[in-house]
Amino acid sequence: MESSSYDDSPFQTPRIEHSNGHVPETTDTPITTIADPKKSPSAISLRAFLLGIAFGVSLTLTVNHLQHGPNPLWRAPCFLAILSLFHFLEFYTTARYNPPAATLSAFLLTGNGYAYNVAHTLAFLECILRNYVAPRYYPDRSYLQPFNALLPVEGGARIAWLMLGFTMLLGGQGIRTLAMAQAGTNFNHLVQSKKRQGHVLVTNGIYRWLRHPSYFGFFCWGLGTQIVMGNLVCLVGYAVVLWRFFSLRIESKFLPVTHALRQKLELPLRRKDVLLTDLFGGRRGEIVGGFLWGRLCTLQR
Repeated sequence: MESSSYDDSPFQTPRIEHSNGHVPETTDTPITTIADPKKSPSAISLRAFLLGIAFGVSLTLTVNHLQHGPNPLWRAPCFLAILSLFHFLEFYTTARYNPPAATLSAFLLTGNGYAYNVAHTLAFLECILRNYVAPRYYPDRSYLQPFNALLPVEGGARIAWLMLGFTMLLGGQGIRTLAMAQAGTNFNHLVQSKKRQGHVLVTNGIYRWLRHPSYFGFFCWGLGTQIVMGNLVCLVGYAVVLWRFFSLRIESKFLPVTHALRQKLELPLRRKDVLLTDLFGGRRGEIVGGFLWGRLCTLQR
């Protein structure tokens, strides 16, 4: 038989007494946990909450501008909504398919470097200047002439360009998200210079058709945002900077690791890849192949 005796305070831990009168000794050891600051639940939830607020407010402003007549300023909050959704999906996809890598940096809010933030800031400023500041100094809208020639922002062609922009934007986002999901734990936002234990070369799914689908998706997504924004200057700038960034990154980081994995897995270059190498010269052929559709980019036999 065991009986319990309590002190007067209702917050005291019950003391257990055995039938022989022996009271076992108890020690109150505090439970401590050491949390990884990079995976802090409070920090992650706060960022996700703020991104959700930014997305909701920006989407509301976009719809509000569209409902009150043809106001081109809807593009500015739309761009902020697109950015908010992109950064949320980066973390969500990582947490869903690659939990060990689900750290604060997976949001890519500050990990893309100074140039990334500058590029988006310039894109936002170009949209504001062209649609809000310029009309005040050029009421006749003559400032739109260079834009109408290459990137129509008025008339029927505007709808076609918007459809093209949203198609590239949504398609690029879908390709990147799918690439991250299918790669699973083999995907990492940070370029790996060495083959870590457990890493495998993914050659099925979308990786059967594209060498670097996450880069291809981001490339299309970036250009799509500028077409939707109607930014001609930043469209050209995004195309040049993204192409150069990805080509150099693939050539200096990915190709050595890919070749090492091929040799271990005995996956030789196919004639199609050799053809690209011959046409574009050395490694540049594989760089070009990373952005081309079709089986020219496959790693399988």
